[in-house]
Amino acid sequence: MLEVGRIAKPHGLKGEVVVDLVTNRTERVDPGSVLSTERGDLTVERSSPFQGRWIVAFAGVHTREQADELRGTVLSAEPLPTTDDGLWVHELIGSAVVDTTGAELGRVDAVQANPASDLLVLDGGGLVPLRFVVSTEPGRVMVDVPPGLLD
Repeated sequence: MLEVGRIAKPHGLKGEVVVDLVTNRTERVDPGSVLSTERGDLTVERSSPFQGRWIVAFAGVHTREQADELRGTVLSAEPLPTTDDGLWVHELIGSAVVDTTGAELGRVDAVQANPASDLLVLDGGGLVPLRFVVSTEPGRVMVDVPPGLLD
């Protein structure tokens, strides 16, 4: 399961909530979508964009008090099928990172958002901008980093 968003707070009096999405796949909050939480599944009844966030109404949540109980809830879902060549964080985590000579530089612990270029966070503490990734395959990421970047 992948985290797709988090419930920030209630909105209004009829059980709607403000959701911060952490994905650009906004179809995750389309009516009928089912999102998993630690409390069980939530089904989206309706949603609309709101100031960079989403206002979402879930089935069975009809009061502000019920909505307030969901504050901070992490929303998760199975990965969507993809046909593009994009890099997906869940596929990068744990991958071995090697340079163009084949030398292993470490493993990907996380991907850190950065305005210029997202960064691969290596298990040894190194940071590699995604712009230096030259190829990927399951479990392996090849990078072409400038000398001294990881020193």
